[in-house]
Amino acid sequence: MAKGILKNGATRVTPENMEEALQQAIEIEIATLPTYLSTYYSINRTPKQKPITAEFTKLFLDKGDSEQDAVTKAVEYSTKIMVFANKAGANIMSVVVEEMLHMSLASNVKQALFGNPELIGKSPAIWPAYLAGHDPQFPINRAKLSHDQLETFKLIESPKPFDKKVLGATALPYLTIGDFYKGIEDCINEFYCDKECYHGDRPQLIPDRGYYAQNNIDTLYYDKKHKPVFENAADAGGLVHVFDKDSALKALEIIVEQGEGATELCTKNSEYDDKSDHELAHYDKFFLLQKELGEINREFKDVFGDKMDVEKHFIYNFADNAVTTDYPATIQAVSTLTNAMYAYLFIMSQACYRADSHTQYEIFMFGIHKSMLWILSSLCGEMTGFNYIAPDGHSYTATATYEEYKFSSASSPKSQIIELFNKAVAAYDGIAYIKQRILDLPDVTQESFLGETKTSLMA
Repeated sequence: MAKGILKNGATRVTPENMEEALQQAIEIEIATLPTYLSTYYSINRTPKQKPITAEFTKLFLDKGDSEQDAVTKAVEYSTKIMVFANKAGANIMSVVVEEMLHMSLASNVKQALFGNPELIGKSPAIWPAYLAGHDPQFPINRAKLSHDQLETFKLIESPKPFDKKVLGATALPYLTIGDFYKGIEDCINEFYCDKECYHGDRPQLIPDRGYYAQNNIDTLYYDKKHKPVFENAADAGGLVHVFDKDSALKALEIIVEQGEGATELCTKNSEYDDKSDHELAHYDKFFLLQKELGEINREFKDVFGDKMDVEKHFIYNFADNAVTTDYPATIQAVSTLTNAMYAYLFIMSQACYRADSHTQYEIFMFGIHKSMLWILSSLCGEMTGFNYIAPDGHSYTATATYEEYKFSSASSPKSQIIELFNKAVAAYDGIAYIKQRILDLPDVTQESFLGETKTSLMA
């Protein structure tokens, strides 16, 4: 194994550090979420085609095209923007959905072997962030869609060690995430073969309860013929109930195959992570998206000239690693509420690993699904409606910052979220429509994660 695969510098996964390795796996999956989400929300998936078409029509007229030809070409090129923007968003959200799955799968393995998967307070506190234990280290930013950001995504999901020239690294050995999981798998095969090692009766997020769906409205895009395309395949893998060696290895295999896939792109069938050869692995999704982004930039410059900035039509101008304190008071109020909702997502997720079946279902379906897929999405979208002047003196579009919100122990997190909502809606009434959704959230108590307790998880 490579040097320093664990945060404590250990170079091999053993029974002595297996629990730490599984916790580190969980934290690796959590660490990727803010950067992927930031880039996702930097994409305007539905830019207004009419003004874009009008702009392009004028440019073609200025080049001497007839009015009919100018309009026809303008519609063609504005449609290319519409299709690419929607596809890029679906591409990145499809990865976010599977990263949440990977967090749950790693948590299921830890729960079965050791119990107590820790999900709260594990998001990176400082940005640029670095993957725990990765050697060599490379910076990860919360940033808008760009060639460089997609290069970072490829490094995260890389199926092979990086070319040393990429990072200017020394000759020190280093890992891919797949190598890290291979170390865990080897340890399971050697030391955790006995079914008695596993406690499948502990609460887990298991299949056939409606907890995981490969696709949602945000992983869907329409191609240029207006045919719907889902980014994730139905047979690419889902939740696994871990109760023995084989089920543990199956859970880990899904994580690696969805993330890294095979070692070479465009080798026959190797880039796919599903049996039907429909869905690309994360690395290959980002590889091709980066390629397409470069192609659309080159094409539009060839047609309209070097001054054409096609990205301005569908990418918001986010500042790298923005923080709430950069914002004026109104935006701060909405940003703080958004961060609290993001933190509550992990509180509810961890509570699911201590809850009975009925309570777990209520927390997940009425809390996690609702908060992640509706409330949090709505707030992140609202943030892009604000502009501000940053400390560097430049104007930017505001973005969710995914900073760790620290809830007080004086009251339940939900009651504090309601208070934050009241402050935010007083500053900006454009979020009034989410009030009832927030009031309907399950009230998960702090005791569900502060320590072992017999107190009910629900207030």
